Order: sequence, then C-alpha cells, then structure tokens
Amino acid sequence: MSTLALAVRDSSTMLRRNLLHARRYPSMTLNLLLTPVMLLLLFVYIFGDVMSAGIGGADRSDYVAYLVPGILMLTIGGTVIGTAVSVATDMTEGIIARFRTMAIHRGSILIGHVTGSVLQCLASVVLVGAVAVAIGFRSTDATVLEWLAALGLLTLFSLALTWIAVGMGMASPNAEAASNSAQPLILLPLISSAFIPAETMPGWFRPIAEYQPFTPAIETLRGLLLGTGIGHHGWLTLAWSLALTALGYVWSTSQFSRDPK
Repeated sequence: MSTLALAVRDSSTMLRRNLLHARRYPSMTLNLLLTPVMLLLLFVYIFGDVMSAGIGGADRSDYVAYLVPGILMLTIGGTVIGTAVSVATDMTEGIIARFRTMAIHRGSILIGHVTGSVLQCLASVVLVGAVAVAIGFRSTDATVLEWLAALGLLTLFSLALTWIAVGMGMASPNAEAASNSAQPLILLPLISSAFIPAETMPGWFRPIAEYQPFTPAIETLRGLLLGTGIGHHGWLTLAWSLALTALGYVWSTSQFSRDPK
C-alpha cells in the first residue's frame, strides 16, 4: 500500500474514532453549544430594542441581522475548546503512546482530530443558524456565490482555530488545563464587533476589538450575508486564517513529534 493510501485510510479511521467519541459523549459539545444560543436569545429578546437603536436600526429585526454573524463566529470559538480537551485527554491517558507502537500513519492522529473538529464546528454553526432563522434572521440579499463564500470563510476559520486548539491541548498537562487555556477562543469574540460596532467603543478599548482575528472575520461574514461593505476585512480575515493555521500546525506537529517523556 502506498504512503498516500495508508495516510488516507488511517486518517479516515481516526476521523471515525473522534466522531464516535463526540456522539457517545455529547455533553461537552452541548455545553459549548448552549453558550452562543443563550447569548443569541439574550441579546435579541432582552437587549434587542436598545441595541438596534445603537446601531442605527429601526427595530429588533435589524439587530438580529447584525448579531447573527458574530454569534456564528463565537460558535466556532466555543466548539474548538472541546477539541483542545479531547487532544489533552488523548495525550495524558496513554492512547497516543499506544498509537505510536502501532503500524499506522503518525500524521493521521492529528488529521483525525482536525477534520473531526472542523466538521463539528460546521454542524454547530448550522444548528445555531437554524435557531437564528427561527427567531427572524434573514439573508435575502446574498447570492449563491456569496453563500458559498460564507461557507468557505466559516470552514477556513474553523480550520485555523482548530489547529490552535490542538496545540493548546498538546501543551496542557491535563484536560482541565486545556479547557482553561482555550478560553480566549470564546472570550475574544465577546470583545470584538460581534455585539456592537467597534467604532462605538471607548477609545482605549477600540484597538482590542479592531486588532484581533474575530472582528475582520465577523465583518466579512456580515458583508457576505447582509450585503454590507467588506472593505479591507476580507484580506485581513484571509491573512489571519492562514497565519493561525500555519502557527497552529507548526506548534502542534512539533509537540507531537517529540519523544514522550
């Protein structure tokens, strides 16, 4: 069997393993999924009228349209925390050491985690998006091409954050530490332009919202789904995504390649 065929076969096996774990132990995914849903309902039904006035909208439906792209990005950040925990669990419970002794493609272990995480992110985005549609979100101005671009953006951003989460999981001594170290992935969207425009924030706080990966990604997704201007955010999102993917990949593979102590 060729090296490529071996890698594909073993990666498929590891992907199936990770998806089965997610299905058999859904509590982590459900807990992380509840956070964006609760924030969506909270900001729409409790703060919706006030927030719509703050963004220049006429009613709550304007704020729903503004809010949903940010919530979708927050969903990705929350979902990959489960990946960090899963990787840390594998690294500390001995299964990786056992895999090292088996005749399997070494890279398939990471590929299985990463592919499974991206699929879970997209599934979570679909579920949260369905809740958003149920409470009134509409994207009537987006063309088929823009919808495909939005899907590509969500997939690329999921891949970038997944590699970072894998690195965090490998660098953590246990699952609890991995969960704590990955918290910035769900905290950064909270201080981005997900809930209010960055230009309305205090001057000392605005750079925190502007110079981070979530804000340009959210603004690009808004532009694709709602027809607003994207400007330079599209290029920034692509640059952030590629840089985070490369950083996470190098970090993860370098740690994985080390001989276990």
